[in-house]
Amino acid sequence: MSLRVVFLGTSGSVPTLKRSLPSVVVQCSREQLMFDCGENVQRQMMQAKVSFHRKMIVLITHLHGDHVLGLPGLLQTMALMDRKEPVQIYGPAGLKDFLICTKETLNFGLTFPVEIFEIISEGVVCDEEEYRIITTKTNHAVESYAFAFVERPRPGKFYPKKALARGVVAGELWSKLQHGEEIKLPNDTVVRPSDVMGPTRSGRKIVYTGDTKPFESFASFAHGADLIIHDCTFDDALTEKAAVDGHSTPSQAASQAKAAHAKQLVLSHISARYPNANLLLDQARKVFPNSILAEDFMELELPLSE
Repeated sequence: MSLRVVFLGTSGSVPTLKRSLPSVVVQCSREQLMFDCGENVQRQMMQAKVSFHRKMIVLITHLHGDHVLGLPGLLQTMALMDRKEPVQIYGPAGLKDFLICTKETLNFGLTFPVEIFEIISEGVVCDEEEYRIITTKTNHAVESYAFAFVERPRPGKFYPKKALARGVVAGELWSKLQHGEEIKLPNDTVVRPSDVMGPTRSGRKIVYTGDTKPFESFASFAHGADLIIHDCTFDDALTEKAAVDGHSTPSQAASQAKAAHAKQLVLSHISARYPNANLLLDQARKVFPNSILAEDFMELELPLSE
């Protein structure tokens, strides 16, 4: 199973003709997770063919308008589409008041339950069967959190020829072995999963920083990530401005990815001052070569490791 990462918005603070405001969707087998929810997100979802009805968890990094003002419109659009599936929303303190105030002021109803969870401490905030969401505080102008999507380890690769060689015929017994159960054959032979399967495969890890300048604990938080989506608002010549505003430069984002031993870095939250952001990419690649520049509607596939 691949994880599909869809970039709905990649600008910072204000939209441009080519970039909408921050939002990234990670699609799993049965659900999708949205990281931040900038304005105009519904249209971006339509164009990217992201479902309005699939099980969804929304993760808000902080309460600045470009990261959260899309939420009321998204919820109202889902209601107009007669969505029934619950939506879970995680974010900093104040998120619940913001959404309740907006809903009451605009006087719109919902056709589905909305569960709001305000983050009060770092650590695991969402614990699902196939993955966990872990959060840590970042270094921004207001209370802000980075999120790590951490997939649980998966069973090793199943080898049918090894199973057949041990007398295990295809069918229910194969399924039991693949789910970690040992089986006993009619001749009393015991076959263990390790006899017919490869070693356990590590789950995939995606880290989304939201807005932040570098912080010391990031390397351990993001260690071994398959993908880091990192704030890259200003180029290296504006390092002082980035520090004042609570943002990162390409070299800083790349250094963070390098220290975390990440596999790939995506630069996002691009300032509108860069109609052509290749400068940012060039600066990042000098430090971390496997860097790419986020673009609206860009998609990445993260296949399961063999």
